[in-house]
Amino acid sequence: MSRPDTGTDLLNSLSPELSQRLKELMDQALLGFIRPNSTSQFAQHAPVLARFCETIAHSDSKDDIQFLRSFREFIPTTDYEPYRPYIAKFFATHCNESDVKNLLAPGLPYFIGISSMTSGKSVKTFPIYMLAPHMFHHPLYPSIPHSEGNALSPSSLGLWQVLKMYCEDGQSSKMLSVCSATAGYQRMKLNWDVEHDMDRLGLWVPGQTIPHAISLVKSYRTFFIMSALFALADRRVTIIRFLFASVFVNFLQYIEDEWTVLIDCIEKGIIPDIDNLDHVREPLEKHFTPNPLRAAELREIGPPGVQGWAARVWPDLEKFIGVTGGPAQAASIPKVTHILGPSVAMQAPCYGSTECHIAIPYFNGDPNTDFKVIPVDGVTEYLDVHSNEPSERVLSAWELVTGGHYEPVLTTRNGLWRYRIGDVVAVKGFAPDDGLPVINYLHRRDGSLGLEYGSVCTESELTNAIVSASKRWIGQIVDFTIVADDRDAPITHGYLVEIEGEIGKDAKMAPQQTYDDLLKNSSFALDFLQGRARSPTIRLVERGTFREYRRQKCDKANISIAQVKIPIVLSDATFKEWLLQRVIMEL
Repeated sequence: MSRPDTGTDLLNSLSPELSQRLKELMDQALLGFIRPNSTSQFAQHAPVLARFCETIAHSDSKDDIQFLRSFREFIPTTDYEPYRPYIAKFFATHCNESDVKNLLAPGLPYFIGISSMTSGKSVKTFPIYMLAPHMFHHPLYPSIPHSEGNALSPSSLGLWQVLKMYCEDGQSSKMLSVCSATAGYQRMKLNWDVEHDMDRLGLWVPGQTIPHAISLVKSYRTFFIMSALFALADRRVTIIRFLFASVFVNFLQYIEDEWTVLIDCIEKGIIPDIDNLDHVREPLEKHFTPNPLRAAELREIGPPGVQGWAARVWPDLEKFIGVTGGPAQAASIPKVTHILGPSVAMQAPCYGSTECHIAIPYFNGDPNTDFKVIPVDGVTEYLDVHSNEPSERVLSAWELVTGGHYEPVLTTRNGLWRYRIGDVVAVKGFAPDDGLPVINYLHRRDGSLGLEYGSVCTESELTNAIVSASKRWIGQIVDFTIVADDRDAPITHGYLVEIEGEIGKDAKMAPQQTYDDLLKNSSFALDFLQGRARSPTIRLVERGTFREYRRQKCDKANISIAQVKIPIVLSDATFKEWLLQRVIMEL
């Protein structure tokens, strides 16, 4: 057992005693999920679990060791396809409660969670079942942050769809929300059903800067402008919480664009004349009163720009919580840290997905990038992404190696069995108290721009190349995406980049540096030498392009504001064409 040279207390490897303790912990957690879920409709009838069911049917069902052995031997890794026909039952024209009861887990789900749809592929939905009451305050699950002041935590409770389930008595029915996991868990925690949403318009949850009515605004632009209005009016903010750092940058852009209007409204105590606000205008007006002193204070500070602006606007601000790690957020970090200033601590929320909450920030390391994997919402196993074995072997937590790169495989309380989520994480070490692995998120496993030659540059490599080039040559990057640039042969990586402020005088050097960085990937270098790849291209798009992209995705697809993020690699042909129309310069 040794400690890695990482500046943390992590162990480089597990002692035999700690390895055994970890195995016992994971086995008990796994049994807690798979025993009850093994009686579900999916487990009993899905072909992918047939060998497992047959084995346990002919063995002692109370033998935990045999049960776990059967799981590890006969459960293959799964993707979404085996679950699709079962989950589709919720969306049937006439959904009977009896058809979906005990579908993936015991009972009925509290809501249906939707995936983020960042890749542009078809939406995936997952039944999410009720938490035990004592779990509502567990740090793994999304919740309203507690503070002595107020939390600036814009959160949409909007719904993608509302389903009706007909009860077994044939007379009554139940409503089932289809929404983001964040919105669903907040509704679950507060016990807020869909039917009484309009009755709660006048509520203002204690400790929140933003009244409840704003969480029901569906328009992306209106949601953020109204959130900004109430946030600026309240100088008691102690915590800022956004799911993604890049969305906080969008929030700041709206403040900058609407600064004069916002300050005038605060001074006079009026709600601005803005679209898509009719149904919540009246309750918001009741909450908003004139505050000329605050308006004068804000005018003196000015719009976002100077370092530490947020700490000046909110003098008691202590912490920013949001996803700042991973390729998708890398471009936003300089802007966020500049606006917050050195006095404001930063940390990530939990690491996970709609399918499962996987890990919590590890505060003995870097709470922005280090995550401790805990078996609360599911048990995580792993696939070695660099393995040369003909069939990928599923590894348990105690079999991991520090520095190894793995794809998480999830068996969850909500009824997924060895489900592959497509992320790649690196193991940083093991927690000394319980041996649980501490990981860093790297990128999506399928996050390369395949083009026609199968380039294997990862999301991390593609991101690091443009962020580095922008910092040195182009200017402050706001956001970017990559499309297939097929204007010449062979197809190459076409960066579409939005910057803030002045463009660097030597910006034309950026494509060469980006190309040099990508050449560090031996596969890309070989493709280039063999004529199957060429230098990447970089085109700048007009200011506000990616903010407008998010707005369109949100408004047109009717998806949660919290889930709209920019894909590293864009495959959607319609949005590609739209982005290309906003190009203002090629480097």
